[in-house]
Amino acid sequence: MAEFHILYAPGDGIGSEIVTQGRRVLDAIGERFGHTFTAEHAVIGAEAVEEHGIELTDEVIDRARAADAILLGACGIADGVPVKGRHPERAVLTLRQELQLWANLRPMKVIDHLIDASPVKPEVLRGVDMLVLRELTGGTYFGEPRGPYEVDGQPAARDTMVYSEPEVRRVVTRAFELAAGRHQSVTSVDKANVLESSALWRRVAEEVAAGFPDIKFESILVDAFSMRLVQTPRDFDVVVTGNLFGDILSDEMAVLAASLGVLPSASLGDGRAGLYEPIHGAANDIAGRDIANPIATILSAALMLRHSFELETEARTVEDAVDAVLARGIRTPDIQEDGSHRVGTAGMGDAIIAEITTH
Repeated sequence: MAEFHILYAPGDGIGSEIVTQGRRVLDAIGERFGHTFTAEHAVIGAEAVEEHGIELTDEVIDRARAADAILLGACGIADGVPVKGRHPERAVLTLRQELQLWANLRPMKVIDHLIDASPVKPEVLRGVDMLVLRELTGGTYFGEPRGPYEVDGQPAARDTMVYSEPEVRRVVTRAFELAAGRHQSVTSVDKANVLESSALWRRVAEEVAAGFPDIKFESILVDAFSMRLVQTPRDFDVVVTGNLFGDILSDEMAVLAASLGVLPSASLGDGRAGLYEPIHGAANDIAGRDIANPIATILSAALMLRHSFELETEARTVEDAVDAVLARGIRTPDIQEDGSHRVGTAGMGDAIIAEITTH
């Protein structure tokens, strides 16, 4: 029996609704297995801008450092729309950078019960089980120089993609370590034919691969990978790539999985503490309507149990509960099919918790 301290940071939009369900599931796990999950609440994103004039305060950063793990919802009011001149989405980027959470794990295992909800053919999807490892604290989102400037007196803007050899080496090494416990295959995705940063990435990835001779390795250009991802997704086990490419490709993965609402993520660094969040955004257009899918957040809580707390049985219990609920045809609107039983955000949480407490 153990005690863990969790910082809950709902953020904006549907964040409070989905994080509430994640917390309820963790509390149910604690009650079933005798663990104690103490909780703190943090204001980040647009709400923090309104209250404090900044999307992430130093006080919240300090509390995040002190926590065993963080469960986050989503930040932002709309794509790229600022609040009082600030960008709420940068709260998440800053947290990742300040806590040095440089490895973002995005598992994508196609759930058999949702195959028909995807536009991709079932025969292509069946058996897909991959893990995308996205470098999280480098690349275009953090490179300098960045921002507006002028070219020949005309407005222009720039972003800089920067990667150092140590940044690439550590994330690619982590990919091989993860593959050793999975299906012994690593695919590195880059744009080495036109980008100098990707040329460095490919060279370092090949050097790391030489140290893992028993693991199959392939480098592939991002445009070719994006095509193969929907044609032959079973080809891939662990996929490692940079920050920008990983962000885009994981949304493409959501098409295979049927919805962004079922894909979790874990952001990790050198230690056990981590930041856990669904890969989708704040979805302000459906906030407060009890229709958001909390499964991605609940599965992110399962990743927390596995990676930060080393509670594998408990993590599998959550994942099995989600699978059992979907097998019974219980669906939120984003994954609803003919003949399924529609529930809201809280209703999906209720169903998953019932599975946890009664089986």
